[in-house]
Amino acid sequence: MKTRDFSFELPEHLIAQHPTPERSSARLMRLPSTSGEPTHHRIPDLAELLPQDSLLVLNNSRVRKARLFGRRPGRERVVECLLLSSDESRLRWTVMLGRAGRLRPGGELEFPEGLTAVLIEAGDGQAVIEFERPVSEDYLELHGHVPLPPYIKRSDETADKERYQTVFAEKTGSAAAPTAGLHLDTRLLQHLGDRGVEIARLTLHVGLGTFAPVRSENLENHVMHSEWYEVSSECAEAVNRAAGAGRPIVAVGTTAVRTLESAWDSQAQRLHPGAATTDIFIKPGYTFQVVRGLLTNFHTPESTLLMLVSAFAGRERILSAYQLAVRENYRFFSYGDAMLIL
Repeated sequence: MKTRDFSFELPEHLIAQHPTPERSSARLMRLPSTSGEPTHHRIPDLAELLPQDSLLVLNNSRVRKARLFGRRPGRERVVECLLLSSDESRLRWTVMLGRAGRLRPGGELEFPEGLTAVLIEAGDGQAVIEFERPVSEDYLELHGHVPLPPYIKRSDETADKERYQTVFAEKTGSAAAPTAGLHLDTRLLQHLGDRGVEIARLTLHVGLGTFAPVRSENLENHVMHSEWYEVSSECAEAVNRAAGAGRPIVAVGTTAVRTLESAWDSQAQRLHPGAATTDIFIKPGYTFQVVRGLLTNFHTPESTLLMLVSAFAGRERILSAYQLAVRENYRFFSYGDAMLIL
């Protein structure tokens, strides 16, 4: 299968540049997972669309203010540095660098408060830099910026600090939001619980894989970057109870899908608690072990996210639904509208 098989035309004005006024005011397209036509709804309709015995699985990763702006010594040109992950000392970080010019290993960068870093190595789409002192969350909170994706053509604003974060975010570590969860507010989650929908939480810290384009012509040649995840014992028990009873397990976002499918033991038919990394690449032909429903955003052309949802509902059905979304002026990508595949 070719990367170009997942291309579609998207008018630029449909790429959401700001969130909706309220989290739950976004539109929602419901796409039956096997057959049937899409229907049009609003996010609050999830309370009626989800079976009352569903298990809804959320990713509680919290986005850090991971975008720093620095300069090369003696230069005026600003260098954007997106922090992806660090070692335990928080000195050495894997990053994405923008507009770094001819910076070579050993070259320096200067950041606010006199913080300096040295480029250790540069690779395909990422680099490793080492800071002179640990980069704390307090430092990032003070000097970092919300890591809005590059298709949002504006600087981050005060409102993004709240709106580019889910209301259930707990564990800091993501370089991008698990955006399907941005649609859910406290009131809706309470309403879902009152109707009998069980809610479980896991963690996957979103990293480079979200940003890395598929550069290979054939999908088989694409290598996913690994991301850290953790399944709590409470989440594992909830998933195992639901799976054992044949109840629908609905993932909120592709990150929840990747975590559940990675942590599932197909021989024991159980989800195991614990922490690990995953580089799972879910594309058409994949057999899902755990997830039976998916709440997700509308994704970028030729992306691994679009390939994952195509594996879930079929490439032709997804692309047809996307064409309908374009005709109906749905909003796309991180701050856009949502799709429920169920």
